[in-house]
Amino acid sequence: MGEEDLTNLYRNEAAESLESEAVKRIAEAADPVRDARLRATALKDLLDSEDLVPAIISRLGIVRAALEGHGGGVKVEQAVADENGVDLVLNLDGACIACGAAPGTLQGIQNDLLATGEVWRVRFSESLLDTFDELGREFVLTHGNVTFV
Repeated sequence: MGEEDLTNLYRNEAAESLESEAVKRIAEAADPVRDARLRATALKDLLDSEDLVPAIISRLGIVRAALEGHGGGVKVEQAVADENGVDLVLNLDGACIACGAAPGTLQGIQNDLLATGEVWRVRFSESLLDTFDELGREFVLTHGNVTFV
């Protein structure tokens, strides 16, 4: 087995382990009936509802385990529906603010929401950048693959 094959093997095993643990953690904390109800309701129908944030959270994959498991959350700064779907401007809340893993968390949130087909654009509040030190801010702007407004 070559070095590249071994690297891919370890990468796949780590990904499977992370996903398995995340699914377990989400199952322990989530209300599956409420999550199913929220996922069955279109986000565009929840824009002015207190259920919008829980509906967004219910649509997240393994990044949800990191958010909820570390005492973080999502805040909606702006949510607009148009002919393309839902356009969101989000912020992080709680322990997620200025966390070293925040760039990955932001990207995970964005990817999961775009994958729903309901959301056509996810951007993050520029105020979030103020919570990072200079190095963290530079890193998220260079490698985060997300947009700030």
